Amino acid sequence: MTRCPGYSEAMVPVLLLFLLPVGGGIPAGVLLAHSRGLAWPLTAGLYFLSDVLLALAFEPILRLLAAWLRRAPFPAHVRLAVTEAMARTRALLAGTGAGPLGLVGIAFGLDPMSGRAAALAAGHGALAGWAFALTGDMLYYAVIASATLGLNAYVKNPGSTIAWILGAMFLVPLLVMLRRLPGRARA
Repeated sequence: MTRCPGYSEAMVPVLLLFLLPVGGGIPAGVLLAHSRGLAWPLTAGLYFLSDVLLALAFEPILRLLAAWLRRAPFPAHVRLAVTEAMARTRALLAGTGAGPLGLVGIAFGLDPMSGRAAALAAGHGALAGWAFALTGDMLYYAVIASATLGLNAYVKNPGSTIAWILGAMFLVPLLVMLRRLPGRARA
């Protein structure tokens, strides 16, 4: 099998952008991959690889944190508040409205670490928990990647495209949340 010279050199910077802990790595990585001629399935595979690397790094930290919180000498009122919050979270996640699809939604709306933490709180092990979290995050990637490429086809300026996508990534969830606030004045 022949290797295309420079192909792996094109993939490494894209993977590094996807490893950024904030959402800005997605539009930048997608545009860089596109400019370097990487096919979309390969680009999506690089994003998935970044998610797997994140899972491998985060799972031990999550397990250590959970074990430490069970043993830490907190004041009684703090321990009671954490126990009650975990019980409410378990009840919410076990309820009719939030099963695996709800966990996927948490990862889509927040991030894969939050999705995995919610799956752990709901009693799911590492494999199922990360499957839900990565599914949600890959769906989020698909939305942001397609929006980035679609917008850049019109804007034709990667910097402006990234700025617009980042703005939308922060403003759209805020507007959705504000719309759902109870007691909001109806027009």
